[in-house]
Amino acid sequence: MGKPKGLKDKLWGAAVLKMSFRLRGDEDSPAFKAIYPGVLRDLQVTDEDVEQYIAQNRDAVEKAARGHNPPPARS
Repeated sequence: MGKPKGLKDKLWGAAVLKMSFRLRGDEDSPAFKAIYPGVLRDLQVTDEDVEQYIAQNRDAVEKAARGHNPPPARS
């Protein structure tokens, strides 16, 4: 079994997922509403955590959601 993900990794993944839907204007889509709550549950983070992470890392998250950037380096 792999190493457990840290909080930053979890938030990164959820933020990129959410931003990918947001950039397409699909946050109200059935697909987003079906997928995103399960992702939050599985990663044990809240939407508020994800929104805060997006606010603090908007440029990197948007680039990754567009497929142009790897995740930030671990600290």
